Amino acid sequence: MRKLLISILLLGLLGSLSGCGYNTLQVQDEAVKANWSEVLNQYQRRADLVPNLVRTVQGYAAHEAKVLTEVTQARAQVGQIAMTPQLADDPAALQKFQAAQGALSGALSRLLVVSENYPQLKADAGFRDLQAQLEGTENRITVARNRYIKAVQDYNVTARSFPSNLTAKIFSMQTKPSFTVDDEKALAKPPTVDFGSGK
Repeated sequence: MRKLLISILLLGLLGSLSGCGYNTLQVQDEAVKANWSEVLNQYQRRADLVPNLVRTVQGYAAHEAKVLTEVTQARAQVGQIAMTPQLADDPAALQKFQAAQGALSGALSRLLVVSENYPQLKADAGFRDLQAQLEGTENRITVARNRYIKAVQDYNVTARSFPSNLTAKIFSMQTKPSFTVDDEKALAKPPTVDFGSGK
């Protein structure tokens, strides 16, 4: 009789866990992890393209050392951050990761602007291929980040909604940080366009 009572209590406990959002939290946590892995894959793909792009540009625009150095340093800074699944759970580490990726994005943008001054470089098939791959990767990064942000939002809503928030607290399932905009005021400013010197 005692075993039957314990079995009934265990089944009741398992039923209450699924009714209180435990399974949903687990499914959404796994979705966050999967989407984060895709974000990391796309950023790694971009980082892997950088050395070839720098070498190609260097062949045509060797005296643009400052821009080439900036790209190389930004790529090195990205490489120093351990891109692990745990990175997404640490707001400070995620912010550092975002800053490094932002610096690399800026350096690559400056490199591509410099390339406009070299018609032979723009005509190089290898450069055009690398540029197309980089543009495609940037698009994939945007898609992967958006999916990750949505997965984090779904998880956080469940983790903060009643009664699943009680389950989240019991099992120490904290809300997760997401990507943020570094400078929200800068988004409100229109971009500056300068058709001046061409250099």
